[in-house]
Amino acid sequence: MSGNVETFQYDNKIVRMFLIASIVFGAIGMLVGLIIAIQLFFPALNLGLSYTTFGRLRPLHTNAVIFAFVGNAIFMGIYYSLPRLLKTPMFSRTLGLIHFWGWQLIILSAVITLPLGMTTSKEYAELEWPIDIAITLIWVIFAINMFVTIAKRREKHLYVAIWFYIATVVTVAVLHIVNSVEIPVSFLKSYPLYAGVQDALVQWWYGHNAVAFFLTTPYLGLMYYFLPKAANRPIYSYRLSIIHFWSLIFIYIWAGPHHLLYTALPDWVQSLGMVFSLMLIAPSWGGMLNGLLTLRGAWDKVREDPVLKFMVVAITAYGMATLEGPTLAIKSVNALSHYTDWTIAHVHVGALGWNGMLTFGIIYWLVPKLWRTRLWSTKLANFHFWLGTLGILFYVIPIYWAGWTQSLMWKQFNAEGFLTYPNFLETVIQLVPMYMMRAVGGTMFLTGMILLIVNVINTAKQGSFEAEVEDQAAPFEKKDTAHEGGYWHRWIESRPFKFTVLTVIAVLIGGMVEMIPMFVIKSNVPSISSVTPYTPLEVEGRDLYIREGCLSCHSQMVRPFRSEVERYGEYSKAGEFVYDHPFLWSSKRTGPDLHRIGGKYPDAWHYNHMLEPTSMSPGSLMPTFPWLIENELNVSSLERKIWALRKVGVPYPEDYESQALQDLQTQAETISAGLGESGIDVSPDREIIALIAYLQRLGQDIKVNQR
Repeated sequence: MSGNVETFQYDNKIVRMFLIASIVFGAIGMLVGLIIAIQLFFPALNLGLSYTTFGRLRPLHTNAVIFAFVGNAIFMGIYYSLPRLLKTPMFSRTLGLIHFWGWQLIILSAVITLPLGMTTSKEYAELEWPIDIAITLIWVIFAINMFVTIAKRREKHLYVAIWFYIATVVTVAVLHIVNSVEIPVSFLKSYPLYAGVQDALVQWWYGHNAVAFFLTTPYLGLMYYFLPKAANRPIYSYRLSIIHFWSLIFIYIWAGPHHLLYTALPDWVQSLGMVFSLMLIAPSWGGMLNGLLTLRGAWDKVREDPVLKFMVVAITAYGMATLEGPTLAIKSVNALSHYTDWTIAHVHVGALGWNGMLTFGIIYWLVPKLWRTRLWSTKLANFHFWLGTLGILFYVIPIYWAGWTQSLMWKQFNAEGFLTYPNFLETVIQLVPMYMMRAVGGTMFLTGMILLIVNVINTAKQGSFEAEVEDQAAPFEKKDTAHEGGYWHRWIESRPFKFTVLTVIAVLIGGMVEMIPMFVIKSNVPSISSVTPYTPLEVEGRDLYIREGCLSCHSQMVRPFRSEVERYGEYSKAGEFVYDHPFLWSSKRTGPDLHRIGGKYPDAWHYNHMLEPTSMSPGSLMPTFPWLIENELNVSSLERKIWALRKVGVPYPEDYESQALQDLQTQAETISAGLGESGIDVSPDREIIALIAYLQRLGQDIKVNQR
């Protein structure tokens, strides 16, 4: 038997590269998050620059935290754990290096393009089409490296962590490809194939499941590997892990529509999203309990070991977030929470608690292993733990309070039947102390990250990095034996191809059931004859609205609630959005909804509001946008834009591209002349003219009762 033993090496260098990248980008992403948190009560922090406003930095923050900090941590954990679980090195070091550098270049492209306003506007999928293609290619390279490694394994059965890695790789690929179908206009501009309600469904099918299969399933895989390692105990229940895995990946994919409750999305889709969201509680808590019960009898060690402390808080945060998420999917609860800061607090329980704290725990466990030494300072790691934990509480508690305050103030009526707070700005001013407290919590959490950097650097200095680790194992014989012991799951674990196929089937069912009827059955999006395509000037104005990230603070969806109809006007209809590529419903109201803003104020009001918001709304916390008045409108891509919109179904006349510029100039001159009559001298070729045209168009396709 000993003659069959093979010697091989695990590559730690690729693990080190992803570890360093995760730490560096994590600090940057958190710093950007702190900056925009401060901007919500001190907008002048953008220093009057176009590329540092809240609207442009927010997607940079989310992308940096999700894809740079968490993404690199996922790859760090997989490149360390997968070879050791399979008793074989990764298939190709070259593919690993291409994966690493390709991923960092993608992140760098986000750092450049997003502050410049080059965005699709779709949450967690803001990067433009060339970068989408690069993401696809790098993901394929990663998938090849992973699946060939699995094929070359020396362990017959796949451990539970690998199940979650497989589900992550195949599902993220499907999500990314389906949500990124777009028509290029120029090198860094495109329009999505889908429009309005359909685009919203696809986006939140993607957006929710990006959380599920990028921020959750790979981290569950890391939990199943690193928690038993750190605790030196086996996972609590193998059978529970089977139930946890299959039920989670099947149910999760259905839950996306809970982001669109009470919108123009058909009720049947909303109800499916709600029902399956509630079902998610069971598998999610099954996973949480499997993690926490692994530590049964080891709580004395937890009190002393900072690694386990981080992991316990992470798993607990996972449990809290996965209980609150389904709760927020209940329609009556969602009616209170949606568009408020309540959702922001919920998201950060998961991001800071689950992803952040588990990442820190893994890093503190992994660094001494890689550098063959003890952690430089256990006391500093413990201090980081308490600082991070308190930072989370100082962040989420005031933001929960802010969300509840918003919701109650928005919906409050007085004894005479009128809105108690008709001026939206009244709610914004109430939130300032809570936003300040959130910034304190963010500062604490970022400080903890800095302490981790200090600890990691000094640990590395006192140790010696082990570039390769030698191991030995005998190859297993791939025999197609019968069900081992009659236990079907042990049988499927030894067949990764069949396992992957079953995984793909499990995750595709929900999306297909929800989306196919939305594209095939026309009655799901009733047409409205008065709804017409945007004019060329309005198209340009809409693109400016997207560029400036206005949807980070303003929704375009009036829900069928008395409070919203009284405040904004007639509730939004599905047929109003058929020419919206992309949809702009947003997920947060820092400012009021804009779907019925057209005609509510004169053009001069919009001009002055963008130049100096406080001149129109005293006490406003909106930043100024002077560059819109200074910049000449770039119409070089106008013909291509009209062509692309025709290709995705907008019914412009044939060859309308050749006439579009003339129509744009005519409408711009009309708006400019009207502003001149109000004493505002502005050339018709300025960006502000196009933005005004777009804002004045909103809600004008159907008759509404303006408030």
